Amino acid sequence: MPFARRSRAALLTVTVLAVSVIPAWVLKSASPAQAQGAVQSISAADKKQGAEAHPQLLQEFGGAMTGAQATYVESVGKTIAVQSGLSNAKGDFTVTLLNSPVNNAFAIPGGYVYVTRQLAALMNNEAELAGVLGHEVGHVAARHSSKRQSAATRNAILGALGQVLTGALLGNSAIGQIGQEIFSTGSQLLTLKYSRGQETEADNLGITYLQRAGYDPRAMSTVLQSLANQNALDAAIKGTTNQVPQWASTHPDPASRVRAALTRAGASASGRTNRDVFLNGVNGLTYGDDPAQGIVDGSKFTHPALRLAFQAPNGFYLVNGTSSVAISGQSGKGEFSTASYSGNLESYVRTVFSGLSSQQQIAPQTIERTTINGLTAAYGATRATSGNSQVDIVVYAYEFGPNQAYHFVTISQAGQSGQFDSLFRSLRRINATEASAVKPRRLSVVTVKTGDTLQSLSAKMAFTDKPLERFLVLNGLTFTSKLVPGQKVKLAVY
Repeated sequence: MPFARRSRAALLTVTVLAVSVIPAWVLKSASPAQAQGAVQSISAADKKQGAEAHPQLLQEFGGAMTGAQATYVESVGKTIAVQSGLSNAKGDFTVTLLNSPVNNAFAIPGGYVYVTRQLAALMNNEAELAGVLGHEVGHVAARHSSKRQSAATRNAILGALGQVLTGALLGNSAIGQIGQEIFSTGSQLLTLKYSRGQETEADNLGITYLQRAGYDPRAMSTVLQSLANQNALDAAIKGTTNQVPQWASTHPDPASRVRAALTRAGASASGRTNRDVFLNGVNGLTYGDDPAQGIVDGSKFTHPALRLAFQAPNGFYLVNGTSSVAISGQSGKGEFSTASYSGNLESYVRTVFSGLSSQQQIAPQTIERTTINGLTAAYGATRATSGNSQVDIVVYAYEFGPNQAYHFVTISQAGQSGQFDSLFRSLRRINATEASAVKPRRLSVVTVKTGDTLQSLSAKMAFTDKPLERFLVLNGLTFTSKLVPGQKVKLAVY
């Protein structure tokens, strides 16, 4: 969460191979290209459109990574992209490895293809990487964005808070009805979800591209399985075991999608996977949060550059986003962010309230001043109507300097805002020693030795919660998998 100024083209980050929500300004119609027809150049209009969108997308997703890992991903992406029929020139495509800790990939017109480092870390061979990128290119080649845009309607969506909460969204509850708008931070997007048919077509196109490039087409099935496993693990970690992944909620269920991809590829299909090449290519990638964007460690958030930290209340979990940190639980939601500050905390609080909703005026009933851990603070609260229910909204702001302030916004059912009191009291400055102690996790590829077990290797993971489960999902393994000496596996270590 670097707290960069949030652009009007703010994106809703979602799980890959599913609902790639891209803003309307990216999806303007351009010359069509046939997904499997004759090779043709990407149009000048497409190139112009993509070039205009590219820098804003980089800003929203943590920026572009550089170095050997990014170069490797770029090479794989261009190899698979030219199989699409959009162009036979690799130079027509721009493939970017994004510095983002969420599982996502997407492509936009103009030959621009993106994958996050977190998703790359989840994969287990080069064919899976090519399959994911091929799926996203397939959406562009089949002109799915234009088709869904014509049927879409503009509506308020969950913005900063909803960036990475795949499935753990506010839903249709009273909290959700108003929260959907309040936590959009003013952003208005076209929530252009792909249809079931379009997702299936993109899966099939990705498989076709894999076959054309000489990869094992079954990789599409295995990467879909890894994504399903990761979603299930995320749900278990967050205590939402009944969670339905967003990409599965409006599309074929994960199991059927995995089966369909395997059937389409052929259970006995073959081709190269380049597993060792891939593992060498992603070895050393930052895993999870980048300290430059702040680190979530369990229920604690620490930002070494901004020199601050806070703690989520019991029963709530944190998810770091591009410009905010989401605080989510069964009984309420919140986010931590920043806004322009002129030096007056009362005005700051009122400004945050005024930006919460375009559908109704929301203002604090009163604003009180206080001191929290040596920080000058101000807070306001109000009760608002959401459907037939009442909800309490609180804005709690803190001054960190003459031109810098941060704030929490929380929403809960009427009478339950007190559950966030510990959160409001937890924000504090951290010293240089604490800041320097914050370390990133990174991906480390190791070779299995005689005597190594699932348990012994997973104990090396830099996590205190569910290290075995995390190790299995990271490597596409199960509890009954047998390790073989000489086999390479991934670890997330400090």
